[in-house]
Amino acid sequence: MKDILKMLRIQHYIKNLLVFIPLFFSRRIFDSFLFFKSVIGFVCFCLISSAVYILNDIQDVENDRKHPKKKNRPIASGRVSIKTGKIVFFCCMIITFFLSVLLLENAGFLFLLFYFVLNVLYSIGGVKNRPIIDVVTLASGFVLRVIYGGVITNIMVSKWLYLVIISASLFMGLGKRRNELKQKEGIREVLKYYSEAFLDKNMYVCVTMVNVFYALWAFDSFDSRLIWTVPVVTVILMKYSFNIEGNSDGDPVDVLLHDKILMALSLFYVICLFVMIYIWI
Repeated sequence: MKDILKMLRIQHYIKNLLVFIPLFFSRRIFDSFLFFKSVIGFVCFCLISSAVYILNDIQDVENDRKHPKKKNRPIASGRVSIKTGKIVFFCCMIITFFLSVLLLENAGFLFLLFYFVLNVLYSIGGVKNRPIIDVVTLASGFVLRVIYGGVITNIMVSKWLYLVIISASLFMGLGKRRNELKQKEGIREVLKYYSEAFLDKNMYVCVTMVNVFYALWAFDSFDSRLIWTVPVVTVILMKYSFNIEGNSDGDPVDVLLHDKILMALSLFYVICLFVMIYIWI
């Protein structure tokens, strides 16, 4: 059972919290009906993302067995058979379909389907071997989570906030490729097209855009006090960049979960937002 859970990559479910962003910033997080919808949406995205991870592990099983870290994954190591992986994959897909169609009853399932197809193209269709397109595809997954959260709750999200998420996603995607290149993980074919200088330069551009767009969002938001969270976001980005240029593998979840200071800064930021939006009105 432990290996099944590891195959689902539960630690990556933290990325699916982006589904709650539209509800959180609409000041309606305590609306029980909308909160229930967001929770179901969160569960659906967790299941569909696990299905994608399993499909990717099955597809890349031979390459993963040659990788210094990925060889320890349940399917690559042989602790979970490919047959079992396929069964769990179909279970995730079926449960996602029924939860989305029966409980949400909106167009949300189409966005889940689009996310799945996009990742199939990434894993099987060769998109992951196309420079620039591979990073854009990785980044689009974060943006789709926010759009999906807005669709299932029928809440609009600020255009500035979308630009923040897009820029931050590109920054993290480029950072992931940078560290894969730095650690000479040559198994990934697309790395031969990238140089460290190119990735660094575009990371700087994206992180600058995040700071600018976030400041514009805070300035244009419903509460002028949110402008005081800009320095906090800047420090978080600085700490993340510091980690990326260290020995991290560049995966956003691993970068966050393996740095207590970064986790504390992120928690402090969320608390500040919560106080300003819901308590100190």
